[in-house]
Amino acid sequence: MAASSVIKNQFGAGSITIKDGTGTPLTVAVDFDQGDFSVSGLMANLKESAVYQTRGVVRSVRHTERSFPSISFTALMSEFSDATGGTMMNMIAGTAPYAARVSTLGASADVITFDLVFIIEGTDLGDGSDHELTFEDVALSVDFSSGDPNQFSVSGTVYGGITGDLTIS
Repeated sequence: MAASSVIKNQFGAGSITIKDGTGTPLTVAVDFDQGDFSVSGLMANLKESAVYQTRGVVRSVRHTERSFPSISFTALMSEFSDATGGTMMNMIAGTAPYAARVSTLGASADVITFDLVFIIEGTDLGDGSDHELTFEDVALSVDFSSGDPNQFSVSGTVYGGITGDLTIS
């Protein structure tokens, strides 16, 4: 299939979904995201590189330690918690209805991580499919700021692989 000729932007339909690690994952769609999702630190094989040199001459460039990309996005705040329907904050904090959530690193993991699925609309623009990236084993943190409007700033570190339209592991 040929590459899409339609440039995507923040005004197109897109979505962010957070999934836990249970057998049938608990999920929450991020409501009111601002269309400013970003990821940084993508590189081949998710490996950093080191330059080995002597007397100012590069002798070799090698892959070294695993790198850990970071993600971030903002979402407008409508409520902190909803014990029945659930919110993004309920999922991240592990409160009802997501009190039974499990880390994607396993039930006994010390750190709670999630899979984060980011989808950009493609089919409505003539593409063969939507464009999807799944960031695996992401530890999330949230900042809240009041203002006009109130908003959440979410950031995370990707400890697993990246799958979907771009697979890096």
